Amino acid sequence: MEYSLVTISWGIEVSNSKYQALENHLRVTGFQKIPMTFKEIEAIIGTDLPASARKHRPWWSNNPSNSSITPCWLSAGYKTSEVDLGNERLVFVQAKKGAARRVSAPDSANVRTKHPVLGCMADTVTVPDGTDLTEPAMPEWSHLAQNSRLVHD
Repeated sequence: MEYSLVTISWGIEVSNSKYQALENHLRVTGFQKIPMTFKEIEAIIGTDLPASARKHRPWWSNNPSNSSITPCWLSAGYKTSEVDLGNERLVFVQAKKGAARRVSAPDSANVRTKHPVLGCMADTVTVPDGTDLTEPAMPEWSHLAQNSRLVHD
């Protein structure tokens, strides 16, 4: 018997922000304080931080319109603290309980976020070749439906 993988799409839009992975990481981690180096952040987001992140302290401010990464940590319920440009490190501090909020940069009106668990089962379903996924599981249902009386007739 031969099997093929089927990818199921749920039609959910996800953020196109390259920093979405950082938001997901902070949400899942959930610690009150998360010290990180710039290299660790780059490993999470899968790309280098811009040069301005290493040169300008305001890039790490908690103003959501200041940089494209800020809405990610604010949406996860964190603020930056103890930013040390010389040693390339900072601490994400969890905001007060109930303070987590969805924020968006002015140019991100069409961005949707993705729950960290969404997609964890991707590519895990196998369907044998020749299987018709639209075929009723119980063909007798149509006969039962046509020959049964509705409760509220």
